[in-house]
Amino acid sequence: MRHYIEETGLPFDILVDESRAVVKAYGVWHALGLAAWNIAKPAVFLIDRSGGIHYSFVADKQQEFPSHDQLMNAIESMFNVQ
Repeated sequence: MRHYIEETGLPFDILVDESRAVVKAYGVWHALGLAAWNIAKPAVFLIDRSGGIHYSFVADKQQEFPSHDQLMNAIESMFNVQ
């Protein structure tokens, strides 16, 4: 994982949740399903520096994701960008 982060130069932190404690805490753990087990549902959380959640998206299916426009609107709203 460290190699991937260094290669991409991502400007944000990546969480490696091997114990699945975080996905369980956020309610996105998918213990058993038709496609797979012990995975997280696709989810996006925009969290500010103080830990407040400003936006959340949790999918019902592995192929669901928020649109680019939905994410950008949430980010703009979070930072009050006009």
